[in-house]
Amino acid sequence: MAGVPIAFSEVLNLQQLGVPETSIKHGLTTMESDKWIVSVEPTQVSLVDLQNQAQVTRRPIKAEAAVMNPAQNILALRSGKMIQMFNLDTKSKLKSHDMDAPIVFWKWTGGNNLALVTATSVFHWSAEGTSAPIKVFDRHPTIGANTQIINYQVSPDSKWCLLGGISAGQGGGVNGNMQLYSVDKKVSQPLQGHAGAFATIKLVGREDPAQLLVFHEKKVEDPSHKLFVMEVGRDPSKGAPFRLPPTVIPVPAEAAQDFPVSMVIDAKDDVAFLLSKMGFVYMFDIHSGKTMFRTRITQETVFVTCAQSATGAVFGITVRSGRVLRISLNGQNLVPYIVNTLRDTELAIKVAGRLGLPGAEHLYTQEFERLIGAGQVKEAAALVAGSGSALRTPQTIARFQQIPAQPGAPQPVFQYFSTLLENGKLNEQESIELAKPVLQQGRPQLMEKWLKDDKLHCSEALGDLIMPHDTAMALSVYLRSECHGKAIQCFVQRGEYDKIVPYSTSVGYSMDYSSMLSQLLFSNPQGALDLAKGLVSAEGGPLIDIQATAEAFLSSNRVQETTAFLLEALKDNKQEHAYLQTKLLEINLIGGAPQVADAIMQNGILTHYDRAHVGKLCERAGMWQRAAEHYTDINDIKRVFKNSHQMNPEFVVTYFGKLNREQSIALLKDMISRGPSNMQVCVEVAKKYHEELGSEELVKVFENAKATEGLYYYLGAVVNFSEDPIVHFKYIQSACMLGQFKEAERVCRDSNIYDPDIVKTYLKNAKLPDPRPLIHVCDRFDFVDELTEYLYLNSLLQYVEVYVTKVSPTKTPQVVGKLFDLGANEDFTKRILMAVGTACPVEEMVETAETRNRLRMLQPWLEARVATGSTEPGTHNALGKIYIQLNKDPKAFLTNNMFYEPKVLGPFCESLDPSLAFVAYKKGAGECDDELIKISFTHGLFRDLARYLVERQDLELWAKVLTKDESEEGNAEKESQRRQLIDQVVEWALPESESADEVSCTVKAFMAADLPGELITLLERIILQGSDFSDNKNLQNLLILTAIRADHTRVAGYIDQLDNFDAKDIALICVSESHMLYEEAYSIYNKFAKPEHTTDKEEQVEMQVLAIGVLVDFMKDLDRAKGFANQVDEKPVWSKLGVSQLEEKMAAEAIISFINAEDPSEYVKVCDEANEAEIYAELIPFLKMARKNLQENLLDTELIYAYAKVNNLTDLEVFVNGPNVANIQTIGDRCFSEGLYVAAKILFKSINNNSKVALCHIHLEEYREAVSAATQANNVSTWKQVCFACLKAEEFRLAATCGLEVIKYPDHVDDVVTYYSDLGYFDQLVSLFEQGLGLEDAHIGIFTELGILYTKHVPEKVMEHCKVFFSKLNVSKVVRACERARLWSPAVYLYMADKQADNAVKVMTEHATSFDNDLFLDSIIKVRNGEIMYKAVNFYLTMHPMLFTRLMEVLEELVDHSRVVNQLRRTGDWALQIGQAYMKSVQKSNFSAVNEALNELYIEDEDYESLRKSIDKFQNFNMIALASKLATHELLEFRRISAYVYRCNKKWSHSIELSKNDRMWKDCIDTANESADAEIIENLLRFFCETSEKECFCAALYTCFSHVRPDVALELGWLNGYQHFIMPFLIQNMRQTFDRLSTLEERTKPPPEEGNQDQIAGTYSQLGGFNSGMLMLENGGGMGGMMPPQQGMQGGIDMSGFAPAGGMPQPGMMPNGGMPNPGMMPNGMGNPGMMPGSM
Repeated sequence: MAGVPIAFSEVLNLQQLGVPETSIKHGLTTMESDKWIVSVEPTQVSLVDLQNQAQVTRRPIKAEAAVMNPAQNILALRSGKMIQMFNLDTKSKLKSHDMDAPIVFWKWTGGNNLALVTATSVFHWSAEGTSAPIKVFDRHPTIGANTQIINYQVSPDSKWCLLGGISAGQGGGVNGNMQLYSVDKKVSQPLQGHAGAFATIKLVGREDPAQLLVFHEKKVEDPSHKLFVMEVGRDPSKGAPFRLPPTVIPVPAEAAQDFPVSMVIDAKDDVAFLLSKMGFVYMFDIHSGKTMFRTRITQETVFVTCAQSATGAVFGITVRSGRVLRISLNGQNLVPYIVNTLRDTELAIKVAGRLGLPGAEHLYTQEFERLIGAGQVKEAAALVAGSGSALRTPQTIARFQQIPAQPGAPQPVFQYFSTLLENGKLNEQESIELAKPVLQQGRPQLMEKWLKDDKLHCSEALGDLIMPHDTAMALSVYLRSECHGKAIQCFVQRGEYDKIVPYSTSVGYSMDYSSMLSQLLFSNPQGALDLAKGLVSAEGGPLIDIQATAEAFLSSNRVQETTAFLLEALKDNKQEHAYLQTKLLEINLIGGAPQVADAIMQNGILTHYDRAHVGKLCERAGMWQRAAEHYTDINDIKRVFKNSHQMNPEFVVTYFGKLNREQSIALLKDMISRGPSNMQVCVEVAKKYHEELGSEELVKVFENAKATEGLYYYLGAVVNFSEDPIVHFKYIQSACMLGQFKEAERVCRDSNIYDPDIVKTYLKNAKLPDPRPLIHVCDRFDFVDELTEYLYLNSLLQYVEVYVTKVSPTKTPQVVGKLFDLGANEDFTKRILMAVGTACPVEEMVETAETRNRLRMLQPWLEARVATGSTEPGTHNALGKIYIQLNKDPKAFLTNNMFYEPKVLGPFCESLDPSLAFVAYKKGAGECDDELIKISFTHGLFRDLARYLVERQDLELWAKVLTKDESEEGNAEKESQRRQLIDQVVEWALPESESADEVSCTVKAFMAADLPGELITLLERIILQGSDFSDNKNLQNLLILTAIRADHTRVAGYIDQLDNFDAKDIALICVSESHMLYEEAYSIYNKFAKPEHTTDKEEQVEMQVLAIGVLVDFMKDLDRAKGFANQVDEKPVWSKLGVSQLEEKMAAEAIISFINAEDPSEYVKVCDEANEAEIYAELIPFLKMARKNLQENLLDTELIYAYAKVNNLTDLEVFVNGPNVANIQTIGDRCFSEGLYVAAKILFKSINNNSKVALCHIHLEEYREAVSAATQANNVSTWKQVCFACLKAEEFRLAATCGLEVIKYPDHVDDVVTYYSDLGYFDQLVSLFEQGLGLEDAHIGIFTELGILYTKHVPEKVMEHCKVFFSKLNVSKVVRACERARLWSPAVYLYMADKQADNAVKVMTEHATSFDNDLFLDSIIKVRNGEIMYKAVNFYLTMHPMLFTRLMEVLEELVDHSRVVNQLRRTGDWALQIGQAYMKSVQKSNFSAVNEALNELYIEDEDYESLRKSIDKFQNFNMIALASKLATHELLEFRRISAYVYRCNKKWSHSIELSKNDRMWKDCIDTANESADAEIIENLLRFFCETSEKECFCAALYTCFSHVRPDVALELGWLNGYQHFIMPFLIQNMRQTFDRLSTLEERTKPPPEEGNQDQIAGTYSQLGGFNSGMLMLENGGGMGGMMPPQQGMQGGIDMSGFAPAGGMPQPGMMPNGGMPNPGMMPNGMGNPGMMPGSM
């Protein structure tokens, strides 16, 4: 939408994300913010995360509606009246509430409040806490229950609420009503309009913001639409509220029935967007209320909208289609649109100034000049302030400065600046111009205030102005303007050195810190330290050399600063700083500050220093603990620990933790051996490290030293938590040895670790005077017999009594048993028992006595226990046995005693008296039922058993005696016993019983035992023959149920005779599949439906419904059911009948029944069955009836469809235009698919679905109307369908009209082409696309497709089309079409124009008709694939050899010349001849292949001069091969060239031999001289002597003078008589020898005497930097020497430690990197005085 002031786009489609169409509508899909879209589907809720690339999350939640919080991931769900809130992040439910009334609308009004609208009221529900929804206000009568709520807004201050809705109006219109409610005043004002919203804006001339209500007004009697803008909630004390006169909204004529659906505020730009039902969007300026733009963006209704606060954009979703649209202000086009289209200059100026938009610059200039000319300075200043940046230029400032001041008024320029400051921030130039006069007047406080309020633009120039007046303010300006250098200067001037480095690092500024540090070192050491700390701690690593900086501090004797600096520099504790760490500790240990070194080591921040060296220093300083920490050798440690008495004991103990096991043991032995002074600390060490060192080893250390007391204290500390048996044993042993019997007793009593056998043996052998340790050991580990024997034999009987009474009374049975075995006195034993009393375990004691036949001896003791109130079963069991044996009234005991165990005494009595056993078992209260039954059956105690069974009321017990086991089948005796028992129950037990529970339980037992005959007899006797239980409902139920199961012929009689039974339950059992007693069930329902049995009317109707249910569900007798329904004439009965008739496919009858019942509940099935039976006329009355009670989509939809099927179009149209909830779209599609096009047209028109209307017109052959509908639809698919229909009907003009709209969309161009082509309308197709070229928004597809059509049908237009419209073509598609049509020239042109040179070359090489040399050469240099160039070489050699040289001129810089030469070779010799010119031009690159090819051509042409030049200039080829080839050439010059080549390759012998053969003596001599080989030269000289070539001999001596030995020349001259020829050689040789000797003598003579050596030494002694005493020697081998320390440095710090390793001076300390200057010695040699006789 170019040129318009809004930007519109479709950002998302919900249907494409899988959201069904039926869920995309009002109430089911919500969008509260630009974060989430929530859609409710039938079985799930879909969450679309707009912040995460529209990722869809589906949750299996069934809800009616869902809405997401705009600020948090809190989802609100609604189902019926229940509402809930869930936090999706924590996956927890926040709160829930059950409303009293259904919710008709809800919306989040903020991040913490959910608004709930019911039919009568509005509620607010907070997302925090557990509070319930709070009622805010009631709905106004004008917006009552018949109004559909579509919007709700709350003002930003939460004091105003706006509720909006729509309702049906007259003539098919839609009325809008809103209710404005004041929370403070609690009053409402009705408004006639459809949409509104709250906005907060900043008004010119006001400090406080204005809270506005922007709303649309449309009164019923007034057809115009108006926009109102008014302020709400302003404090009257602050002035009148802002209000604009209403402005008319320009609604287009075709949208007369349109109405707004939402209003959204763009808070960023103070713009309001109004969206209507027909898809129109209006944009208003809130400040003026004017309409700035109107357009239609969609044919569909946007049913939900929200604003995006960050951009001011508006999002909306279209109904059903699910298109998510984005609408925003297009600032670049807004002002030009207002100026050019609206022609509202005033609005343009205001909007441009407020929003800072372009397009109004010339308007500002004109207005400014007018105001200045009129002398309106203040107004002109205000205009400039509101113009954005359009007028705020230096020229404007100058204009104000030039205006003369009026008397009594401030300067115009100050008025200008004052206005600018009120409206915002000054720019750079304005800030500078304002600062100049303010600072000159001495008012920097104004500058400070403006800077604090961010009213000035900070720049370097502004800082420079402020610097002389206020350094702090200037620093603030420099920091804001990022003038880093100036800012650092400010830091220096202010003395804030610690801020320099953090600031420089943070801004990435680099500078020379070394010079700054050097200057500060002498003037401000503390500042230098602060700066150095910052430099060394900078992010990214130190900015200075740590070692050099530390040396600089030390050179000034700044030990404290050096320490502080190194601590900061070395805080990272890196390995590479080990030397510096050592030096830091050394300077403090030696320099008199050992406490500093101790603190450093205490903190543990340095770990890489030389620990051994530092340890020695610590030991020397008397810091024994630190020395010990640094030693690792055990001998050093022992030496240091000789002073352990001066160490902290805690340190000594802790130190052992650092040693290994062997070292610790050795050191501990050494310390213990020095006497008892170390015993305490040794014990502490042993305590702490006993686990690491081993208890056994530690015990040996103490025992070897005979330190029993130390061992005792050590073991006493660890024994309580040690699990070593030796520790516990040794502790007991040492305690006994030291007389600590209490401790020994404690360990023996409490410890579970020691070996009891060893300890017991030790204690028995020790014969301690106090046996209590032994007692505890034996007691705990069950050595009771040994203990008893030990004490008895050692006459310690008192301890026996003590043991059983005080220590372990539970062991009394064992002690007594052992005493029995030892033959102890019986009186002593009884005394012990009586003394122990109840503490002795009776069971064990009784067992012990019984095994030794001493039970009667326990009778006194047992009776004494009973007398004390003992309830132990064992006691009473034992007494019972004694009484039964003694026959001491046993039955009374068994009956009355409550504490014995029946299972114990019962078996004991069975052999003596079964009746006593029965009494005992009966006393068991169910525990001995099996034994009781067995003894009763065995001894015939049936009556007693029957009474017992009735009294027990235990069904399981009944089952045991009544139920037959499989093993008892055929056992007559068992059956007889069971029958006797049943008889006793019937005859005696039940008649005697007066308990209903006993009777009920007995009956249930008979039922469970499957004894129906006996049960019926029993029940008839109880119920029918008269008894207390005759009217018992349960028994009557049981009687009928038993008859149903056993004898169903009696059921009908029982139903008539009995009245007090559960009718519903019995009837249900009758109709069950297992019984199928339908008539009996019907009789029950019919009987109890009568008033005499059921008085409640609702229960009577319920019984009637159940009765007809039996008829229709089980008996399937619908005629009888219909008669029953007519008889009772109740609506629920008719409903039940209708449902059954539906199931039997009797749709017409079912409809009548439902109408009689006035029941629409089964409307879904009724509609389905009616559709299946096609009884639409009968269905219409039912649907009308159903609509009276229900407002469902399906009812209205089916009614419309029924009208359509019966062709009742009049009622159909009336119904559709009235209020309804039908799914018009769906039913319209259904009618359309079934050919009901007239009805479908009516339906689609009612919902403005013009796409479908157009299709209906097509099917009705109304083509012009179809085109008109398609125009309104403006949908590509509609245009396409109408186009194809018109084309098929040969309505070519209409088809073209539609086709032009279709081809606007690239995706549909192919469909149009295909359809036209299939019908053979090629001319019309070409004409259509030619017309399409003139479209305003013609796209690349139109031009491309026309080009393709030209290739097929009008080839002569192809080239022209390609040249004219190349930039708008899809080149690849058109090229393929040209190739298919064999139009090679256009294809080449397109390839070249599209920069596809590779393809262009390929086409020209493959198709001769398209070849053009200039075009080819232009293309070949642009190819991307280099292989194509070599193919072009072959192509030219084959097809155009005469143009080859021109081709290679073009490709010279692009090809591999060696490869080209190889191609020429493979082509043939003639190709090399053709390429000779090319190879000469590229030989300068010196390629071997080129050189060899040209050399071969020169040899072939016998051009030796060119060959010699080629060899001299270009030697990159196989020279030896060439020389070998030329060595046998017939021409002399070529053989000379061969010798020359050999010489160039140092093949001296081959070259000389070739020259000898051709008698080329000069060449021989030159070659020999060049070789510099004495042997070759000597051989050549001998050759000349042998061949008597005297002149050549002499010439060789002259030429090779420097390489010929004099003796060889003399020898050859003397032997061959050539004395005269060698004389010049000898003379020159003698002169050379003389010169060399003279030079040598001059060089080796002694040097002259030097000056005063003492003076020189004194001069050197004063050299050296920083008073370090270091002398750097410049001569000699470059070694550095050291001087003794000066007087002032005796015993001081050794500075030499900071020199490089090895004592070598740094290279920068000597000229030329530390070597002597060669210029200072003759011939670059050493000093002659230091090298006598060097020659």
